[in-house]
Amino acid sequence: MESFTIRTPASSANIGPGFDVIGLALSLYLELRVTIDRSKKTSEQPLNCRITYEGEGDGDVPLDPSANLITRVALYVLRCHDQRAFPIETHVHIVNPIPLGRGLGSSGAAVVAGVMLGKQVGGLHHLDDRRLFDFCLMIERHPDNVGAALFGGFIGTYLKPLAPEDVARVEIPLSEVLPSPAGGLDTGERPPEPPHGIGHHIKFPWAKEIKAIAIIPNFEVPTAKARAVLPTEYPRQDVTFNMQRIALLPVALGQSPPDPELINLAMQDKLHQQYRQALIPGLGDIVESMSPSTQEGLLGTCLSGAGPTILALATSHFEEIAEKIISRFRKENIDCKWLLLEPAEGVKVIKQA
Repeated sequence: MESFTIRTPASSANIGPGFDVIGLALSLYLELRVTIDRSKKTSEQPLNCRITYEGEGDGDVPLDPSANLITRVALYVLRCHDQRAFPIETHVHIVNPIPLGRGLGSSGAAVVAGVMLGKQVGGLHHLDDRRLFDFCLMIERHPDNVGAALFGGFIGTYLKPLAPEDVARVEIPLSEVLPSPAGGLDTGERPPEPPHGIGHHIKFPWAKEIKAIAIIPNFEVPTAKARAVLPTEYPRQDVTFNMQRIALLPVALGQSPPDPELINLAMQDKLHQQYRQALIPGLGDIVESMSPSTQEGLLGTCLSGAGPTILALATSHFEEIAEKIISRFRKENIDCKWLLLEPAEGVKVIKQA
């Protein structure tokens, strides 16, 4: 019996002015506890894989390996290397504490865990993290989330322009791996591998004093809906506003001791938060009213990913800061929970003896 655990961190994207650029891995982990019984010759499980699940989304997440996002991603990696199914007999037990649809990178963590699952069960040890990043980006086109989950830490990311034929393949590669639910036709042939070097990243320093408070409201904001409220064009002054601040942010968050006023200034945004206020009651008031001058220990606040989670960076008074934001949401009849998190390492594989 072979067994190992894949541990993938949550992440926060769009940090301050870093819309679709800056990501932060957070110390909240999706775990895949995997066992493979290679002594068996046949399996009654579809695609030789049994899935069990506990945690956020229990009862809603599909347990069929042809429908579950994590195993579908793993199958993409496997089929690009002429392996049509999982080894006999594979059991994937998913333990997920990352809230779904709340702006903490649940889908990014699932995609990263899936590519790593494909690598491990397929014995594809020649695939390094840079190549795994290519596979991730063919499925999840947000490099800030998957980059943070894969590489860990506080990172900046960018995408290389893809060829027209790759851009046009909206559903690649899942629709070509399995016909349902992505809607493609499984021809039995090897799917196209990703181009090399789709995305790149750089790690920024992070001051050891800074922690992240995640205030998580009890409702979801689908990423597609959060994208739909954004304009197709922006005023030049708003773009300049963000460019000025994004030049400051990585430096400001790496300085020790942190400068609260500089960080608060550098975390301002005009590209997405103001447009998403209609989807997240109280967001504008929270971001505008919370500052280091009004709250000891606070450095700055921002929307985490597409929301509705609020990320507050702070050096102290964590519970007090969380309770102030929660009380503002309570005025909108919205309940919240909060977590105190730190920057995390990227995805890890832990082998069991």
